[in-house]
Amino acid sequence: MTDIPHFPLCAVVGADDLKLALCLAAIDPKIGGVLIEGPRGMAKSTLARGLADLLASGQFVTLPLGATEERLVGTLDLDVALGEGRAQFSPGVLAKADGGVLYVDEVNLLPDHLVDLLLDVAASGTNLIERDGLSHRHPARFVLIGTMNPEEGELRPQLLDRFGLNVVLDGHTAPVERGQIIRRRLDFDSDPAAFCAQWEPTQQQLRERCQQARDRLMQIPLDDQALAQITERCFAAGVDGLRADLVWLRAARAHAAWRGAEAIAVEDIDAVAEFALRHRRREPSAPAPSQAPPTSSDQTARPDEGQGQWGDLPARALPTGARRDVPSWPKKP
Repeated sequence: MTDIPHFPLCAVVGADDLKLALCLAAIDPKIGGVLIEGPRGMAKSTLARGLADLLASGQFVTLPLGATEERLVGTLDLDVALGEGRAQFSPGVLAKADGGVLYVDEVNLLPDHLVDLLLDVAASGTNLIERDGLSHRHPARFVLIGTMNPEEGELRPQLLDRFGLNVVLDGHTAPVERGQIIRRRLDFDSDPAAFCAQWEPTQQQLRERCQQARDRLMQIPLDDQALAQITERCFAAGVDGLRADLVWLRAARAHAAWRGAEAIAVEDIDAVAEFALRHRRREPSAPAPSQAPPTSSDQTARPDEGQGQWGDLPARALPTGARRDVPSWPKKP
């Protein structure tokens, strides 16, 4: 049976920020995966599946929402252990995802203990199963991609912070771009093999660029100058803990490798800043109350007056400005 072709990543219209973040995660999986936020119908699963094609194994495994812990980590057969004196391991989702992409749709609806376990294994690259004195350990190196619609519930801050990068998709796509998206989707559905063949040269260039970046990655130093800039900006952003600093530095190095550079530059630090900080910024504290007595105009003012266009919103809700140095993506051949 022939596998059905999947929509190539390079043929996806728009979503340049997300495509860049996915490529960086493919270049250095130690970044810690990508959390994608956005409404339904934004091709989140298509983009995540396209990432698998950039990895050596091409493996793409989906964790269903109703999965149990045993299905996730695997099981040890005690009957075989008692009868034959050996531990027989039945692999779970983590073992199947080794070397590829583990995709969790609506990760905010997954039980917290499963999300925590997922993130632990993604960080360590190893899955350990223990049961009644028996244990089994196996490699589980994968790129974790989680998607969520914030309107359906948030992730706990402790779990949110554990994702390396965070990208938000805007559901308000311009008419011209919407037309391109629909046209390419119709072309793909009409003849998937022909569509993929048409885009294969461009997709191969993307694979090669990611592989060259992986080969170059360890030659780029995690230098003190770049670290100093990042730690200062993390401090200014009021992030808790040190995970943001480490993720930001790794992502900046991956971006330097993506550019073909030999060292981390300011443009690399800037290019990935929002990915690393967006879900970690501390909400701004309420302003200190004024000591002056209220005037009649103060009492009748509208609630949003003096707060700017967006009002007194938390940092994570503020609109994201355009970033520099996002690579241009291939156009249709």
